[in-house]
Amino acid sequence: MGTLKTFILLAVLTALFMGVGYLIGGAVGMAIAFAVALVMNVYSWWNADKIVLRMQGAREVTPDERSPMIQTFANDTRALAEHAGMPQPKIYVIDTPQPNAFATGRDPNNAAVCATMGLLNTLTREEVAGVMAHELAHVQHRDTLTMTVTATIAGAIGMLSSFALFFGNRERGGIVSSIAIMIFAPMAAGLVQMAISRSREYEADRLGAEICGNPHWLASALEKIDRGAKATLNQKAEDNPAMAHMYIMNPLAGRKGDSLFSTHPATANRVEALRKLAAEMNIAPSGEAAETASVEAEASGPWG
Repeated sequence: MGTLKTFILLAVLTALFMGVGYLIGGAVGMAIAFAVALVMNVYSWWNADKIVLRMQGAREVTPDERSPMIQTFANDTRALAEHAGMPQPKIYVIDTPQPNAFATGRDPNNAAVCATMGLLNTLTREEVAGVMAHELAHVQHRDTLTMTVTATIAGAIGMLSSFALFFGNRERGGIVSSIAIMIFAPMAAGLVQMAISRSREYEADRLGAEICGNPHWLASALEKIDRGAKATLNQKAEDNPAMAHMYIMNPLAGRKGDSLFSTHPATANRVEALRKLAAEMNIAPSGEAAETASVEAEASGPWG
């Protein structure tokens, strides 16, 4: 089902791409846009994760990592993946103070999870485990293929539509049409992102809570990330807003215009759902009864 949704989204985004191409160059422009979209679709299917990681400035955590905190984070994430019966993902970090995280990759065998340094510096070890369990849930459900491919194609539509303001064919509506497509093409791409993201976040929250063993950890993490994301600018995300839907929390809260790309459910609703799940699991907020692969990891990091 996930693959079918991906094909449908690719078709929708390709149509938008062709529409902008038509505005710029008529039938010839549309044909060129279609050809470019085909190449992009094939390339993004296999390489979108690399594109996303590079554009977000992520670096892979290697075995010779010197930071004890990052080493512990990587060990805990691997332990969570093992606990969930999943292949080991590649692990990345982004040097930005905003607390956030995302997952990418076309399938569980070719997946990567990424956390910002702001996340590691702001959250407790248990809360970080909750966040990474959420991201592993996206990988397990194969959400990352759709999310990653959509990010790359939608980003291309946003760039192409901006050209319409300067190169739009005046015989097809002139400057008014150019401005309209410049505004509405990215908006349409954003709506597609919104449609694929909101329900997925609730499901990833639920499965992530089960993977880490304590819904309270993720609930607490979401509250902290929400506050941090609103207070701290993530410049890499601001430069590539079409990728906002990939993060666990909207990273674009730093500017007024970012509401166009709001793709996430209200944090309060997510936290409430997690608290209810914890009650159903008979887990107290302090989490004494819960065990997780994060705690089972042998590495002892800076989180108490």
